Amino acid sequence: MFLRPYRPSDKRQLQQLFFDTVHAVNAHDYTPEQLMIWAPTDPDREIWARLDTQHCFIVEYQKIIVGFTSLTQEGWVDLLYVHKDFQGRGIASNLLKQLERLAKKKGFECLTAEASITALGFFEKAGFKLLHENQKLKNGLEFRNFILQKSLPQPATKNTQNLTPA
Repeated sequence: MFLRPYRPSDKRQLQQLFFDTVHAVNAHDYTPEQLMIWAPTDPDREIWARLDTQHCFIVEYQKIIVGFTSLTQEGWVDLLYVHKDFQGRGIASNLLKQLERLAKKKGFECLTAEASITALGFFEKAGFKLLHENQKLKNGLEFRNFILQKSLPQPATKNTQNLTPA
């Protein structure tokens, strides 16, 4: 497995991974109608354009993208998806750790995520605390998801004052 930064040429592969994963993995928690709105056959260009302004990381396995994540400039985990055939292998955890390292470097005090019913347990195991349940209306259908947050303790700074008595 190889972690690397996102490249705009990855977009098509990410769109396919997203579509396949949502329709396979999230099918247990959402209706077929909700899945088609969430991950339509024709990708929502607005959603995918966001990757060009965010911090995005990719995991590859044998030159195939098997996971990706993105972080907004405000500290939101925007997208975090793992290929439907690579679930449960620690890929999402490693991607999230990469976002946490980046967020700490940028001085963020916390990470925030809007998680699906399917992803709720993953985020809670990763140390995120549930802030509240969310009902979202998209194309006339209601979606239930959750807003979570994880504190990012900053490393203690060394006291550089001169402690020599005057």
